[in-house]
Amino acid sequence: MKRYMMFFLTLLSTLIMSAQHIRVTAPKHVAVGEEFQIEYTIYTQDVRRFQLGKLSAGLEKVFGPATSSQSNFQFIDGHASSSSSVSFTYVFIATKRGGLSIGPAKIFVNGQDLASTPVKITASNIANNSHASNSGSYYDTRERSRLSNSKIGPNDLFIKVRANKSTVYEQEPVLLTYKVYTTKNLRQLVGKMPDLSGFHVQEIDLPQQKTFHKERVGKRIYNCVTWSEYVMYPQVTGTLRVPPLTFHGIIQVNDAFNPFEAFGIDGGSTSIKKDVVAPGLSIRVLPLPTRPTEFSGGVGHFNLSAQLNKKEVRVGDPFTIRVVVSGSGNLKLIKQPIIKLPNGFEAYDVKVTDKTQLTTKGNEGNMIYDQVVVPHKEGVFSIPSAKFCYYDLLQRKFITLQTTPIDIRVLKGNGSVSDAMEVNLPKEDILPLKLGNSSLSVVDDSFFGSVAYFLTLGLLLAACGILSFCFRRRFAHHVDMVLKRGKNANRTAAIRLHNANSFMLKGNNLDFYDEILQALWGYASDKLSLPIEQLSRENIIEQLSKIGVSNEIAEKFIIAIDECEYERYAPGDEKGNMKKTFDSAMQAIAGIEESIKKAAPLISKSFIFVVLLFVFSIFSLHISAQSKREVDQMYQKGNYKQAVKGYENLLKEKESAALFYNLGNAYYRLDDIPHAVLAYERAQRLAPSNDDIRFNLQLAQSKTIDNLTPEPEMFFVTWYKSFVSIVSIDVWAYLSLICLLICLLGLILYLFVESDIVRRILRMALPLFFICFLVGTALAIQQSLFVNSHDRGVIMSSSAVARKTPDQNSAEVFILHEGSKVKITDDSMGKWTEIELNDGRRGWIQSSRIEAI
Repeated sequence: MKRYMMFFLTLLSTLIMSAQHIRVTAPKHVAVGEEFQIEYTIYTQDVRRFQLGKLSAGLEKVFGPATSSQSNFQFIDGHASSSSSVSFTYVFIATKRGGLSIGPAKIFVNGQDLASTPVKITASNIANNSHASNSGSYYDTRERSRLSNSKIGPNDLFIKVRANKSTVYEQEPVLLTYKVYTTKNLRQLVGKMPDLSGFHVQEIDLPQQKTFHKERVGKRIYNCVTWSEYVMYPQVTGTLRVPPLTFHGIIQVNDAFNPFEAFGIDGGSTSIKKDVVAPGLSIRVLPLPTRPTEFSGGVGHFNLSAQLNKKEVRVGDPFTIRVVVSGSGNLKLIKQPIIKLPNGFEAYDVKVTDKTQLTTKGNEGNMIYDQVVVPHKEGVFSIPSAKFCYYDLLQRKFITLQTTPIDIRVLKGNGSVSDAMEVNLPKEDILPLKLGNSSLSVVDDSFFGSVAYFLTLGLLLAACGILSFCFRRRFAHHVDMVLKRGKNANRTAAIRLHNANSFMLKGNNLDFYDEILQALWGYASDKLSLPIEQLSRENIIEQLSKIGVSNEIAEKFIIAIDECEYERYAPGDEKGNMKKTFDSAMQAIAGIEESIKKAAPLISKSFIFVVLLFVFSIFSLHISAQSKREVDQMYQKGNYKQAVKGYENLLKEKESAALFYNLGNAYYRLDDIPHAVLAYERAQRLAPSNDDIRFNLQLAQSKTIDNLTPEPEMFFVTWYKSFVSIVSIDVWAYLSLICLLICLLGLILYLFVESDIVRRILRMALPLFFICFLVGTALAIQQSLFVNSHDRGVIMSSSAVARKTPDQNSAEVFILHEGSKVKITDDSMGKWTEIELNDGRRGWIQSSRIEAI
């Protein structure tokens, strides 16, 4: 008997453990032709792959999977616990009577393959509303479909329809919004927009995971959400009708009584079908005024620009004319602008690039028209203006835009013929993310300007001074040993704080608090030149006041000691307590050093500041690296929008070349080229010598619209810039330090070598190497200024009109498009910014359309 009981308990525990991992919720009985829902719940967040089981004949999938996740966190009596789950929901329909089945679903969780239990369902001609028992299986029978809508009234679930305009012109965009209001647990809502007569309709992409918010309607509070949005372009005039739209909803109602709730077993729920009718509405469409013959069909507000990719070509060599229509309106429905070429030019088919996005204002962005042209005569020719006529909704009239003619010089051909249809597109993809903790350095891997650079430079320069003191023997005999011990106090405390930080990262709280107490008491003993056994809280305050430390700062030091002893045994979050204690101790020591900075030697002050900053940076690096890993995983899983938000949040805490680089990659994947260019430019500002950043930046810039050619400059200026950039900033820094090191070694030889020949050579060589040190440092600084200058910006809007003066009514100078890099010459006007292009052209654009690097 005991043997059978043990077997039964083992089997029962196995079933319970399996149920805790995967749970299947499905009905036992359904009606033929009736839609029903099956939900798979996996109690973990680390679901890498989900595969639905094989469907038997007579069973069809209608919808799915709809994925949702849930996380719970509890903190009770100092102990934290969390639980999470991922659900996959499907909607099926039975097409014949009899027994139906779904095979085990396969799930890859936590590095292992799991399988759910198979689902068995009986289909009949009549819906069975009985709530079947779930005994003997791992799935719950808590879904019952009812055709009765008696429990759900019209005030419990309804949909409002709103159009942002009731009277519009032909082709003027109209935003149609469907908003759901409910007081019930709405699990599913399906409704398809029918083909509307007289409208060109585009649906706005909204998040699939709906987020409800509270809103009052009358005297009731509803959960509401914008369910769908459409942009409609009326194609005919008159009164157009948007018909009522029927949505099919499923509302889940929990059972009122559950005798097993105390044992953690769900009692089930009821699914009630509810059809909701969204009311229709009418739109009055007015005809446009008498249309000009050159009318393009555009309605909205637009800009027009044209450019050539070359200003000088040879006979037979192709060049490209790019015409860009930018703005907002019915961009996808316009006719392309036509350019009448002069005789002797052969034109090929126009390539159209759509860089628009659907917004609540209609289509916004740029329509790009590239036409390849081959000249067959030499000479200087003028490419005629491109014209574009549209109806402006703001001014209520037709406007004709016209570009300025562009001159091109055609030289005599060399006999070769180029393939006019050959397109040179970058075949490479962007380089991968910067992973790992080492990528979090604020200046990435740049040596020049780093702490290590300034320490090395300071040591070399200080060594020259030390040599002069080596011969002052009387100075060595008058060294104050007490002062020497005070100098060592900073170094000893910093070492102990560094050790304490290591224990904190390892979670070793006992050794951590021991090191903190030794650091504080040892610092006081060394700084005050008193044995530790003679120290007390009272005489520490008294002795600190004698060396110029205020009572307020001395009290903070005592509080740091008391806080360390208290937090050592305090309950709750141990890591949080250690972090709090570490910060308090570091601030207490730094406060004392700041108070006695006039008496303390300069070298000691700099040393303690650098060491404390280094220790604090290590701790911050550990915390930030954990968050960065999570964001990197979002990117690798394809969640680029979430990755953008994650990288931007990390950058608010600490700027990093790696974070800007990864942010640029995320924007690039989203095809947001202007933000990608801006992020790469900022990454290059912090790490100018990084080849990966330079490559991705050039790849992103190749996808911008404008072809900005640099202004010609004097040959010696070009040579100088080339010479400055012949090596990286770090190489110039290393060369300058090597020259300084040679100067130091030469000075040592000059002092200790008795040979007159050696001294004569050193007298000539030392000034030369010192000059090389100065030149190398100057070139490193010059190149750093070239890269890190803050007078550059990126155009962020789809188009930006540059005007002669900072006035909206001023004459137009040129038009730029998203992603173009320009020089900022004046940003003191607030709403307007003056910019300069590489070719020397200047103009004023609205400040909201540009962002400084």
